[in-house]
Amino acid sequence: NNGLAAVKFIRSVRGFSLKNLGDERAISLVAMATPEDMRVGAEHIRLADQIVEVPGGSNNNNYANVRLIVETAQRAHVDAVWPGWGHASEYPDLPASLKAAGITFLGPPSEPMAALGDKVGSTILAQAANVPTLAWSGSKISVSYEECDGVIPEDIYRKACVNDAEEAAQVCEEIGYPIMLKASWGGGGKGIRKVFDGKNVKQIFKQVAAEVPGSPIFAMKLAPRSRHLEVQLIADAHGNVCSLFSRDCSVQRRHQKIVEEGPVTIAPPETLREMEIAACNLAKSVGYVGAATVEYLYLLDTKEVCFLELNPRLQVEHPVTEWISGVNIPSCQVMIGMGIPLYRIPDIRRLYKMSPQEDSFIDFLKFERIDPSGHVVAVRITSEDASDGFKPTSGSIDELSFRSTPDVWGYFSVKGGGGVHEYADSQFGHLFAKGETRTEAIKHMLVALADIKIRGEIRT
Repeated sequence: NNGLAAVKFIRSVRGFSLKNLGDERAISLVAMATPEDMRVGAEHIRLADQIVEVPGGSNNNNYANVRLIVETAQRAHVDAVWPGWGHASEYPDLPASLKAAGITFLGPPSEPMAALGDKVGSTILAQAANVPTLAWSGSKISVSYEECDGVIPEDIYRKACVNDAEEAAQVCEEIGYPIMLKASWGGGGKGIRKVFDGKNVKQIFKQVAAEVPGSPIFAMKLAPRSRHLEVQLIADAHGNVCSLFSRDCSVQRRHQKIVEEGPVTIAPPETLREMEIAACNLAKSVGYVGAATVEYLYLLDTKEVCFLELNPRLQVEHPVTEWISGVNIPSCQVMIGMGIPLYRIPDIRRLYKMSPQEDSFIDFLKFERIDPSGHVVAVRITSEDASDGFKPTSGSIDELSFRSTPDVWGYFSVKGGGGVHEYADSQFGHLFAKGETRTEAIKHMLVALADIKIRGEIRT
């Protein structure tokens, strides 16, 4: 990976190594680097112990190229590969190919990744694990991971989808408007459209199909008054799963998160606990390993929660959870890859009020946790031009000035004198503010945003 993901992983592992092993470089970190990343002085290149130059251009030539990643890993003689987010992080071929090469993948096995990374498949499996869902085109379909041996039969899968414009119109009528039509392979705001009545449903179906070619499409009841809530999970290779509190990511633009916060304050504690238990049960039911996020909609009118999807990877907003829980999540991914059970990871033991020096078993559904530490709000810093429809921009960054304080922390994929190249993700920074209360955290964030200085060819 590159950009913010690579920078965050390197910093997290270095911090863990220094704290627990006495040497911040006890774990050697090898980074891939494109000519474009090197040209703009990407921060992950400066931080890595070793870099391997890879072809430039769009990510199918480099960070999303599974064959290249595996060949690079073999050439560099690494023990493990960390996928980050974006790029190839959700390609089941990556863990499968690395396993065949004898290299550890710091994420889930290919089978649960394939089953849960698909929006239709994951909702079918969620229903089988008794996780509540909104009314959708597959509401009557339920098959467990065990029953189908990790692969949902094609005929059952297709029954949960809308396969053409005519069927879309019929299914939407049955569920009742308003509806969301979604492409199962979509993401980042692509392949998702609202449908308010039968007049435009066929046309909108064709638009969704055109945005994500070849993707299965499904229909789901639209919840107009709702919040986007999520649960952070971590699971080991021994069947243990624990949740690390919750986040609220409701502030979005074009179905993409722009402000994240935690813990959730809109839902009562008993509802949050139900969400966490359901998420853990889903992960256990498929033999999940690594970090994951289970996303829900919280319906404000009925106070119900409904499953949205499971993201089989770490998410960019995970530092929100780290600050309220005290758990270094990337370091947990490394230890899980080493085969260490969750109940022996020091940060997890502290979270569950246990001595980090001991190794006694922890029943994560029964043992008591510490309370979340304060409240954290996060904002994304992007190279987008607000005056031109938020289009991504690229170019040099002459000045980037930001100073962390006890209340505000941030990190960036570039520094002043560098830049954002044409193939880079538009997000190049992330800020996090903490307070005893939500109001206090927001005040600290406002001060930080007033102080930050970014000057250059890009727009922010």
